Amino acid sequence: MLDLACGTGRHGRRFLSAGWQVTFVDINTDGVDGLAGNSGVTIIEADLEGEGGWPLKGLQFDVVVVCNYLWRPNWQRLLQLVKPGGHLLYETFAEGNEAYGKPSNPNFLLKSGELLDVTSGKFEILDYRHGLQEKPTPAIKQKIAARRLLSDES
Repeated sequence: MLDLACGTGRHGRRFLSAGWQVTFVDINTDGVDGLAGNSGVTIIEADLEGEGGWPLKGLQFDVVVVCNYLWRPNWQRLLQLVKPGGHLLYETFAEGNEAYGKPSNPNFLLKSGELLDVTSGKFEILDYRHGLQEKPTPAIKQKIAARRLLSDES
């Protein structure tokens, strides 16, 4: 599984404890450096938004988890990281969150239905939510759980 923009690796750590091989990727991997050397762990420190090239070129995963991260220029690259039949779990802030704090810049807030739009025709939607999330702090979030279609399912 891939924990993209992993921060401290909260999601990847859960998968790791369940026996999964996990790749952690972030611009700063200090939060997961303590996992280095563990069996089944790959850590990639990379700027996903920089000019240095896509660090995950040619890789695919059974599960891709993205939480609290949005960089639209990489949408298609990100979706290609999910193997056919694999799962995408994506959650981040959405329009309306500016009433609750940061982020408030529209460049970092999903538009209404945006996760549905970018996965349309490529993924089966298993669950989708958009709205106020009360905990851990109030925020407007958009969330999707989706399975990438096999090539002969489209």
